[in-house]
Amino acid sequence: MASAAILLGSLVPSIGGAAAGSSGTPSFVRQIASGGTTSFRAGAVGTGAIQSPEFATLALDGAAASSTKKGVVNRRLSTSAGPAGAAVASANEAGSDSNLLLIFDGLNHRAQRTANGGNQFSLEPPDQGLCVGNGYVLETVNDVLRVFSTGGAPVTGVIDLNSFYGYAAQVDRTTGQQGPFVTDPSCYFDADTQRWFHVVLTLDVDASTGALLGPNHLDLAVSNGRKPTDGWRLYSVPVQDDGTQGTPNHGCSLGACIGDYPHIGADANGFYITTNEYSLFGPEFKGAQLYAFSKRALARHDRKVTVVQFDTRETLAARRAGFTVWPASSPASQYATSEGGTEYFLSSDAGSEVNPIGTSTNLVVWALTQTQSLNSGGAGLRLTNTVKTVSPYSVPATSVQKVGHIPLGECINDQSIRTPLGQGCWRYFFTKKPRNDEVESRLDSNDSRMQQVVYAGGKLYGALDTALSVDGANQAGIEWFIVSPSTSSNDLSGYLGLAGANLTYPAIGVTAGGKGVMAFTLVGANDYPSAAYAPISAASGVGDVVHVAKAGLGPDDGFTSYKAFVGNPPRTRWGDYGAAVADGPNIWMASEYIGQTCTLAEYVATTPIGICGATRTALGNWDTRISLVSP
Repeated sequence: MASAAILLGSLVPSIGGAAAGSSGTPSFVRQIASGGTTSFRAGAVGTGAIQSPEFATLALDGAAASSTKKGVVNRRLSTSAGPAGAAVASANEAGSDSNLLLIFDGLNHRAQRTANGGNQFSLEPPDQGLCVGNGYVLETVNDVLRVFSTGGAPVTGVIDLNSFYGYAAQVDRTTGQQGPFVTDPSCYFDADTQRWFHVVLTLDVDASTGALLGPNHLDLAVSNGRKPTDGWRLYSVPVQDDGTQGTPNHGCSLGACIGDYPHIGADANGFYITTNEYSLFGPEFKGAQLYAFSKRALARHDRKVTVVQFDTRETLAARRAGFTVWPASSPASQYATSEGGTEYFLSSDAGSEVNPIGTSTNLVVWALTQTQSLNSGGAGLRLTNTVKTVSPYSVPATSVQKVGHIPLGECINDQSIRTPLGQGCWRYFFTKKPRNDEVESRLDSNDSRMQQVVYAGGKLYGALDTALSVDGANQAGIEWFIVSPSTSSNDLSGYLGLAGANLTYPAIGVTAGGKGVMAFTLVGANDYPSAAYAPISAASGVGDVVHVAKAGLGPDDGFTSYKAFVGNPPRTRWGDYGAAVADGPNIWMASEYIGQTCTLAEYVATTPIGICGATRTALGNWDTRISLVSP
């Protein structure tokens, strides 16, 4: 653990926000039909052995396509850090926390790769969702889900998302045929309707090559009853926005758009999904999209459900678009009821998608009003925004991690170990010898986009990753916000940083009483990637201590860390998002961390290679940790 502690930026009321608000964003209305049913059916478990292919192709269909016309998911345009971050001082790091009631390991890379009989690709990062209700905890990651009891015991096996949504396997290891590419899962338990909601982005592929075809859709599952194990109804919303399958035409270059990075929220009347829309095969960002549904129509499993779509292009100053407009969720009965029901969203604008400078003092508050009209078609919905001024934030640099064993990286470098394929451990992965210069990686620290948002007690809670200067050292930290949607009185914001370490991918959970925690990954020169959190309250903001729920056991050692797999420079994928959710007076949280370590000798001694006592696979070792805290 890092010996120095966290830094809390001063509590600064946001400077008033006169605004660049829109008078109303045009909408696009359509209907989607129910697409069948599904249930949890865990399949056989694979061995985790290396099999070709190990990664999804995700390239434009057609042999004549140029190298610049590749389909890319999990998109971002910020490729380097922004300006140096705000200077903040350090405080103390706490030891044990008596408010930590329960902690257990959730899903990991091995569980993901070996699901459905091993007919899965290796994937990074986990993209983590968590929802809790009626005595059940549902965790979902790229590309599986599992249900636990609130005591931490598994209730189901590990279910792959392709099977859950009724698709062919990611890859059939017998025939080589590939199913659709499913990514970015999220889930939500709605106390009002006593239903569970699960959402993914699905991209259609050529079954024989795995190449992307263009059509992509938000797949939505809604449970039949109070239990997540009761069975589910399926819906699908096409989001390629090229004029096909009932979508509007947004003019994406080279054809289809992509509804990347979907996230979900709800109020008393509606269920909401937002995406970042890019050209699927071209380079440009278009703008955040917002999809609104009647929550009760979905809960009733109506045969047809109306969807109202808002396009945020040119809705902000200088004709900028919204970027990662994250919808709020709320503790039970904490919804905004003014103006016929209101759902709120928060977004930032330092990312390269909307800002060439890489830094900003803007916090954008979005309001979707008249949400009760969703029960009769949504004709009265109105989307507006207000810009509040906050302390500066900027795109952070990547995060260093503590030096440890990286057997995958060492295997790529090795030229002496004897294998059945010849001399050199690298032969397990490649037919041609790669450069033997792989090193321990620095983790992706995100790009200052907004993370999980909560509305409770008339306040909006949110946080994002930012560059900070902690005790004079540049590193990744967090800026957090507790703001009133309609005024700037009593707004709070501040920074959270840890001397000698990085804090990344915050996720906030808040109870109806305005107390909660902010979960994140802690990693640095003295710390392996660890699951950590800090207290938060409406009265005082984020507390002045960081608690480590579970210390990491080794460095990240996954395939996205190494040039031989992903090119130079590699982008070590981490997080993309974590999760936290209120459950009565307590908060559940889930964070990515590393829960294993092994040496190169142990890595090559196992059968199949790289499983290290069934704690990982040859190509990845990420874990998730689920914790219950009483704030």
